[in-house]
Amino acid sequence: MTTALTRPELTAADRCDRCGAAAQVRAVLQSGGELLFCGHHARAHSQKLRELAAELQQG
Repeated sequence: MTTALTRPELTAADRCDRCGAAAQVRAVLQSGGELLFCGHHARAHSQKLRELAAELQQG
């Protein structure tokens, strides 16, 4: 049996890991870790996140 793990939707309480603004994007890393970004920082780091093969989830 395979179990898929799901992450909860982003809420107003979720904050950007860079600046503390409301999080709009969750980047799930291959290692299983996650980073939360506001729209500005998600765009600023999008190239590196693609290189890391991170899964991006819009909130």
